[in-house]
Amino acid sequence: MILLLAAWSASAAAFFFARGYTLYYGDAEAHLNIARRIVDSRTPRSEQIGSVWLPLPHLLMAPLAASVTLWKSGLAGVIPSAICFVIAGGFLFAAARLVFGSDAAGVVALGLFALNPNVMYLQSIPMSEPVFWAAEMGMLYFTVRFCGSPKIGVRQPFSAKEPRKTESDTNFLGAVIGAGLACLAGTLSRYDGWFLVPFVTLFFFLSAPRRRMRVALIVGAIAALGPLAWLAHNWYWFGDPLYFLRGPSSAAGIQRGRAYPGYGDWKTAVIFYQSAAAWCAGPALRWIGGLGLVAAFARKAFWPLLFLALPVIFYLWNIHSGDSPIYVPNLWYGSYYNTRYGLAVIPLAAFASAALVTWTPPGARGWAAFVLIAAAGLPWLLHPTPERWITWKESQVNSEDRREWTRRTAAFLSPRYRRGEGVFTTFGDPTGIYRTMGLPLHETLTWDNDPQWMVTLRRPDLFLWEEWAVCVAGDPVQRTIHRARRAGLFYKLVDTIVVRDAPPIEIYRRSSRHENPVHQGARRP
Repeated sequence: MILLLAAWSASAAAFFFARGYTLYYGDAEAHLNIARRIVDSRTPRSEQIGSVWLPLPHLLMAPLAASVTLWKSGLAGVIPSAICFVIAGGFLFAAARLVFGSDAAGVVALGLFALNPNVMYLQSIPMSEPVFWAAEMGMLYFTVRFCGSPKIGVRQPFSAKEPRKTESDTNFLGAVIGAGLACLAGTLSRYDGWFLVPFVTLFFFLSAPRRRMRVALIVGAIAALGPLAWLAHNWYWFGDPLYFLRGPSSAAGIQRGRAYPGYGDWKTAVIFYQSAAAWCAGPALRWIGGLGLVAAFARKAFWPLLFLALPVIFYLWNIHSGDSPIYVPNLWYGSYYNTRYGLAVIPLAAFASAALVTWTPPGARGWAAFVLIAAAGLPWLLHPTPERWITWKESQVNSEDRREWTRRTAAFLSPRYRRGEGVFTTFGDPTGIYRTMGLPLHETLTWDNDPQWMVTLRRPDLFLWEEWAVCVAGDPVQRTIHRARRAGLFYKLVDTIVVRDAPPIEIYRRSSRHENPVHQGARRP
């Protein structure tokens, strides 16, 4: 099963890679470049991990991103995503098989999850969702394994009066530690994982037949290492343990002062999230999953259903609180933004649908699994085009201008730039230019390179030595270039890249190192 899943994952990744879709998402480009920045920077230190996005996806990509070839192609981010997807699928299969007592049920859960084209696109690109899926499905598997019963209800599944058999002690401890490690991975991949930890810890407290406080503390203590490490990282490097939550690059900072549908309105938040989820799941899985919920409740699989519903609740809460807007093409504004958040409903729908095979005789469950998977996949097969895959469509629509100016700027610089000349620029979308060129990031001076960046902004006449400057109109680089000109340090505007619906990209080249008397006799550091 794992080998088949790995082959399917690799095939999907190859499909998107061959068509150039790997880095359509701006976030995918950013994740990949952050991973490269960790191993290639003028100031290589843990600060390069960043402050908002959690570190595990970047740390998994970083060893591969050290290769210019893998970084430039994007494969440094694809490989970890695909591996995590395979891990997630393996855990989901095992959990469904254990809960519903049927291999066919496991096949249904895995099939409905893995054959969804929106899921397959996200697993084929450098995003944090596949890493979180691996952690989430790990939490699910280890919690149901801990109980070891196909009926996982809200009550204690074992009698406290009956001691466990000696041969089960290893499984008992393995499930506890496994769940704690899965929680830890989740808290280091996406903030959804932080939301899940209290519920998983409470589950162990309520479900443990003995030493329940000790068991819950073990799980909670392992899981808490992730948030504590992130708070310490933000405090050490940025002076505020909650910088990721309230800094200028945080979700709240980006949305501050902006009203959007669902902010402070639960009804609208539900409408928008429900629409995004429907686009992600497809027309058939919505109905199959709804019927599956009835079957899963009948099987008393209360904990798995609650657990898999928690990420959905988390996103609804975020939409309502003002941190995570969603825009979908069929509702007002008619645009695409954060539609991938709707993917959180797919593990729930896939797992619940697995319960439907238990309504058939044991000898017919294989056929039942085939029918369910075929029914869910048929609408996608009837219209096999990425235009109907909303996650791909969002990435394509929102990246057209960025991809165009990235390509044109890289095409201009590549034949003119000589290694070692240096580029004064910003980190973010412009970094895609240097990835396209295969230019090592230590040849760029960006806002991630303090204190050199700050002194260059303040005194460009003394500290700006880069041969080139690339700026987005109005950014700190452009302002510094103009300030340098007033001080007698001249950079010539050699090209302007203008793309519709995007701010112009300006490319400057130093006209002379010695036009300013201040530089006479100076030495480049």
